[in-house]
Amino acid sequence: MSYLKFEKALMTNLEEALPKELLRTNRSGAYSCSSIVDCNTRKYHGLLVVPVPNLDDDNHVLLSSLDVTVIQHGAEFNLGLHKYQGDNFSPKGHKYIREFDCDKVPTTLYRVGGVLLKKEVVFQHYEDRILIRYTLEDAHSATTLRFRPFLAFRSVRQFTHENSVASRNYSPVDNGIKTCMYAGYPDLYMQFSKKNEFVFQPDWYRGVEYPKEQQRGYASNEDLYVPGYFEMHIRKGESIVFSAAISEIKTLGLKKLFQEEVDERTPRDNFFHCLVNAAHQFRIHEKNDDRYILAGYPWFKSRARDTFISLPGLTLSIEEDDYFELVMQTAEVALREFMEGKPITKKIYEIDKPDVPLWAVWCIQQYARECGRQQCFDKYGRLLMDIMQYIESSKHPNLELQENGLLYASGGKETPITWMNSASNGHPVVPRNGYIVEFNALWYNALMFTASIARDHKDDKHAEHLEKIAAKCKQSFVDTFLNEYGYLYDYVDGMMVDWSVRPNMIFPVAFDYSPLDQQQKKNIIDICTRELLTPKGLRSLSPKSGGYNPMYVGPQNQRDLAYHQGTAWPWLGGFYMEACLKLYKRTRLSFLERQMVGYEDEMFYHCLGTLPELFDGNPPFRGRGAISYTMNVAEVLRTLELLEKYTY
Repeated sequence: MSYLKFEKALMTNLEEALPKELLRTNRSGAYSCSSIVDCNTRKYHGLLVVPVPNLDDDNHVLLSSLDVTVIQHGAEFNLGLHKYQGDNFSPKGHKYIREFDCDKVPTTLYRVGGVLLKKEVVFQHYEDRILIRYTLEDAHSATTLRFRPFLAFRSVRQFTHENSVASRNYSPVDNGIKTCMYAGYPDLYMQFSKKNEFVFQPDWYRGVEYPKEQQRGYASNEDLYVPGYFEMHIRKGESIVFSAAISEIKTLGLKKLFQEEVDERTPRDNFFHCLVNAAHQFRIHEKNDDRYILAGYPWFKSRARDTFISLPGLTLSIEEDDYFELVMQTAEVALREFMEGKPITKKIYEIDKPDVPLWAVWCIQQYARECGRQQCFDKYGRLLMDIMQYIESSKHPNLELQENGLLYASGGKETPITWMNSASNGHPVVPRNGYIVEFNALWYNALMFTASIARDHKDDKHAEHLEKIAAKCKQSFVDTFLNEYGYLYDYVDGMMVDWSVRPNMIFPVAFDYSPLDQQQKKNIIDICTRELLTPKGLRSLSPKSGGYNPMYVGPQNQRDLAYHQGTAWPWLGGFYMEACLKLYKRTRLSFLERQMVGYEDEMFYHCLGTLPELFDGNPPFRGRGAISYTMNVAEVLRTLELLEKYTY
C-alpha cells in the first residue's frame, strides 16, 4: 500500500480534494503547485512558476495549467478542472480520476470509458522545466489527445485580465511552439516528445476564481489566455512527454530525460522520507554557486533567522553535512557584511534583526555536536569569535550589552525585531522590547559554548572573560525573568513587565547551556505542557493570557492580530521536546512519540508530505498560512534524530 495514495472516492469529492495541495520545486527558485485534482485555488498556483530577475524579486506564473482532452469516436472528455465565479466548476475532469499516488512522482490515473490514461509529473532539477508524461494504459479504439495551455505571465502577487497589450504571436519550434505575452518576460517553450498539430485559436477564459484568496480577504478573479491547442494520436501502451520551459530542448531526448528525473527521486513512502523530500525543496542553488534556504512556500524568501534555526534540522539531522557548509559559506558572507557595515551582496533578508547573530552561534553549536568540536573550530572558529566580539562591543544598532550581563534590545516598540513579527497598521502586534527572554537565553548559551571552544584550544584568558560575563548573565537572567509563579516573563523593559505565558521561555530549558536550575526548568516545562502544548506544537500564547486569539482566519488584518496570539507552531514544539528529553531522558519517550503522531497526520492534509506554517491553537487545529514552512520541517527532523539517539 502506497503512503501518499488517494482513491476515487476522495478525488471526486471536491470538498475533500481541493484543500490538499501538491508542491514540486527545481531547487533553483522555480516551482509547480496546485491542488491534487489540478484545480488552482491560489494566485500562487501554477504549472510553471519561475523567478524573472530582470523584472523584480518575485516569482511569476507563466503556465497556469494544461487541460487534456481525450477524444474517441468524435466524443470529447476534458480532464481539466477550473473554478469560475458563482461557485461553478468546469469542465469537471476530476470525476474521471480513478486514483492519485504521490510516493515517487505525482501520478494520476484517469478512466474515461474504456480509456485508462496515466499522468506523471516531475520538475527537472536546477532547470526551469516542468515535465509531464502521459501513458495510454488501455484503450479499445483510436484515441486522440488534445492539450490546451492556460497562460498567465504575471507575478504571483498579481492577477492578469483580458487586455489588448498581450501578444498573441508565437513561433514554431521542435514539436511545439514558443510564445511570450509581455515584454521583459522570457519565452515559454511548450514542446512534446511526439509530432503534433498546433491549432491557433486564441481566446481568454474569463472569471477564473481562486477560493483560497477569497478566504484570505483578497481579490480572487482573473482571466487566462489560451493561444490554441495541440493535438496528436496516441496508441495503447504509448507514452508522450510534454515539456514547458523557458529554454528550448531537443524533443528526441524528452522521454529519457523524464525517466532520469524519476530515477533520481526518493520515494515518499513514510513520514521521515516525506520530511527529507520537503527539506530538499527549500534548497536554492544559484548559478553563481550561492546556496540558500527558503523560509517556505509559496511566498517566502530566504530569511536570516529562519536559515540559522532551520539549517541543522534540514542538513545535519539527515546526514547532509556538506550542504550545511555550503549554505553557511553564503550566509557567513552576508553576516560579515552586515557586521562590518557593508552593503549586503547576498539574497538573505532580515539579516539586521538583533537575534540573527545569536541564532548563528546556536547553529554553529549544532554543527559542533554533529561533526566534532575540532572540525567546527577549524571551519567556524573565527566567525564564532567575531560574532561574540561584535555583540559584546554593542555594535548592533538594536542590541546593547548591559552591566548586568544581559542584552537589551531596542526598537521593538516601533517595528518587530523578534520572530513574533506580525504588525497591524504599521505597529507590532506583540511589541517586544528591552530584555527579551530568548535573546538572553541565546546569549548565555553562546557565551558558555564559545568559552568551552576557547578552552579546547588553550585560550584560557578569553574563556575566563566570557565565563565572567556568563556568570553575571546567569544571575541577572534569573533575577529579571523568573517570576513568583515559576515561569519566565516574556520581556522586561524598565517598569514594563510582560506576564503573558508565551513559548519563548522554553528556549533556556532546551539549550545546552542554561541559566536555570533543574527545578526551574521542570516548572517551565510543566506550565508549557499545561497551557501551551497542542498536537501541532506550542501555542504562541496561553488561553489564560489576555488577548488569546487562536484562529488564524479572515482578512489580512484579522490574521495579523491572531498570528502570534495563540496559534500553534511545530518548530517551537521541537524545542519543547528537546527540553523534555534533556530533563526526563527516556521516561518521556513514549509521550513524545505520541506527540509526533500529530505531525505525521499532516502529511496527508494541506500540502502533501510537508508541514504548513502554523495551526489554529484550538481544535481541530487546522493548518494555516504558507503551505510548506522551513522551520517546522527542520525542527521535526531534528526531533526525530534526538528521539532516535535516546531510543538506541
